[in-house]
Amino acid sequence: MSDLPVLPVTFRPGRTRAVLLTSGAVIFVVITTVALLLEQLGPGEKLSFVLTGALLFGVLAMLARVKVVADETGVTVVNIASRRHLDWAEILHVNLRPGDPWVFLNLSDGTSLPALGIQPGIAKERAIADARTLRALAEARSTRDLP
Repeated sequence: MSDLPVLPVTFRPGRTRAVLLTSGAVIFVVITTVALLLEQLGPGEKLSFVLTGALLFGVLAMLARVKVVADETGVTVVNIASRRHLDWAEILHVNLRPGDPWVFLNLSDGTSLPALGIQPGIAKERAIADARTLRALAEARSTRDLP
């Protein structure tokens, strides 16, 4: 167990997050600049441009918030519009099969939970390493809790 990271540890798609937040900021700045430079627009129309840019940034920021946090009590999965805490014993298996868009957690209630915080999109090797680390943590923590 010496090769396991010290808890808490957070897994998130760093490069994807950077791309999403940078794109959102650029989109907001461009739309706002266009709104301010178009002299024929009234104040309400300019405001609607700025609000549209802010909305687009907000959507990209929500996509960028995904993460998986492992701590002593279990795993918290933060997806686009949801957050769920799981005890270690609830996680039966951590899956990242070839072609999967993100990690799936097989749970003790028979369901599977997508964990978007580990996704092989831009950084495939990093996602594979993170999935292996989370799998090792889940296996170590769930066997430790057995009588």
